[in-house]
Amino acid sequence: MDWKLELVVVPVSDVDRAKAFYLDQTGFRLDVDHSAGEDFRVVQLTPPGSACSIALMRKPDAAGSVSGLHLVVPDIDAAWAELVDRGAKPSEVFHFAAGGVQTPGPDPERRDYGSFLSLRDPDGNEWLVQEVGRAGAAAA
Repeated sequence: MDWKLELVVVPVSDVDRAKAFYLDQTGFRLDVDHSAGEDFRVVQLTPPGSACSIALMRKPDAAGSVSGLHLVVPDIDAAWAELVDRGAKPSEVFHFAAGGVQTPGPDPERRDYGSFLSLRDPDGNEWLVQEVGRAGAAAA
């Protein structure tokens, strides 16, 4: 039996502002923007290359409450540069040293799952971007 995660709801205070952030500053693709009356709107976006999408839901009381969403990239430095070029404000690249201490810079050995950056949307929902597949990408 396959179980595939296809959609994660991200609560926001302003759907249009969040939509603009995800389109313009992260490069997500717009899949759906549908309204059914004044109180119902679905905005679904997908990160480049991902099989899982997000749905922006107007929930002011819960806006900014999501953390720990992970995006995976083969090159953390290129991802950081792209986000900055798009006007986003990612953290500097970091890794976790002995004892789980967050330390500036990529993982010294560039191991998969070892280098990260973080990013927040306008409401404060937090994403982690992690480097996976660098060795495979470099060999290709």
